[in-house]
Amino acid sequence: MYAIVEIAGQQFKVENNQEIFVHRLGGEEGAAVTFDRVLLVDNGGKVSVGAPSISGASVNGKIISHVKGDKVLVFKKKRRKGYQKLNGHRQCFTKVKIESINA
Repeated sequence: MYAIVEIAGQQFKVENNQEIFVHRLGGEEGAAVTFDRVLLVDNGGKVSVGAPSISGASVNGKIISHVKGDKVLVFKKKRRKGYQKLNGHRQCFTKVKIESINA
């Protein structure tokens, strides 16, 4: 059984006991979260598609930790002008464990 759910503006394909990284969510580590915007549910070949979401369906999960992603370096240069700029960025993520899918 899997579901496609929208979390923080992005769509994820989730299954039971799966751990995913999503953009930073409010809440403390160990807190339960519920995602109500379920777009599709596949239960052993029986597919339910919402328009745009399935009413009454939800995905329950638990926040495991708040982490930062790998550093991304942005380097800008203009040739023959002596201009160089180096900028780094680390995105904040939340690690969520999917506990159950309610269709």
